[in-house]
Amino acid sequence: MDTENTSAPPRAQSAPADNPTRTRRHGGGITHDNTRHTTRFVVIGNHLVQHKELSLLAIGLSCHLQSLPTGAGADIKSLAARFPEGPTRIAAALRELEAHGYLRRERHRTQTGRIVTRTVSCNQPHASRREPVDTGCPPAKRTPPPQRRTVQKALPAVPQPSSTAPALLQTAIDLLATLRRHDPRLLLSATETAHLVPGVAAWLERDVAPGAVRHALTIGLPDEPLRRPAALLAHRLTDRLPPPPPFRTPSAAAPPPRHPLRNCEGCDRGFRAPESESHCRDCRAAVASLP
Repeated sequence: MDTENTSAPPRAQSAPADNPTRTRRHGGGITHDNTRHTTRFVVIGNHLVQHKELSLLAIGLSCHLQSLPTGAGADIKSLAARFPEGPTRIAAALRELEAHGYLRRERHRTQTGRIVTRTVSCNQPHASRREPVDTGCPPAKRTPPPQRRTVQKALPAVPQPSSTAPALLQTAIDLLATLRRHDPRLLLSATETAHLVPGVAAWLERDVAPGAVRHALTIGLPDEPLRRPAALLAHRLTDRLPPPPPFRTPSAAAPPPRHPLRNCEGCDRGFRAPESESHCRDCRAAVASLP
């Protein structure tokens, strides 16, 4: 009769579910056939490709962003045109990367006044952060810093018209009030509208049609949300102000009308006069001198 080995486990124990090497002992799992890259490659950290909280789409998108050259398009529209996932899923993946420090979005104003968003891809999101040392002591209570009041800057100045005719100002008010129909982001308050009205009136008195003014204010707006649409409109009213219309000399007075030739009923002499006159000047004078 065989002797039982009491040191052996009663059955084979399976590896933990979260152990990535659980299949190695059975001969399965992944193997690698690697060739060293010498050109056209990018170094990706295992902290990204093996991230436990990021989705697979976010990890792949971050790898793609890190491989792009500086200046390449990285907005949602460009990425949706490049990949089949669509804008909604790509936007969600970008938010994941932003929440975990692999992505930053910075807004910059160009020389033409347009606000653009620059995407910053971070290959080491925590490289500049120092993790706190665990001393085993409870954290000390910290007094929250006082909140700083944000003072909103005044709107940029706008051109001033030479005329303050009520009809001109009303046309400018109506134009600004209808901008939100062309772009919902251009919803202006009453205070902002009052500030921008003189600038629009300055355009109108320079022989610019209301439709042309509206086109100049709404064309080429950035895709991202507008932080202060009134400030952008004020900048455009000043930066794109057209020159005054060319000076036109007043036309000369029209020549007097040339009446048709007719015969006087008194002396039968020919003379020119309106149809209401039947006698020449001399006959009219003679009639007027009679007692």
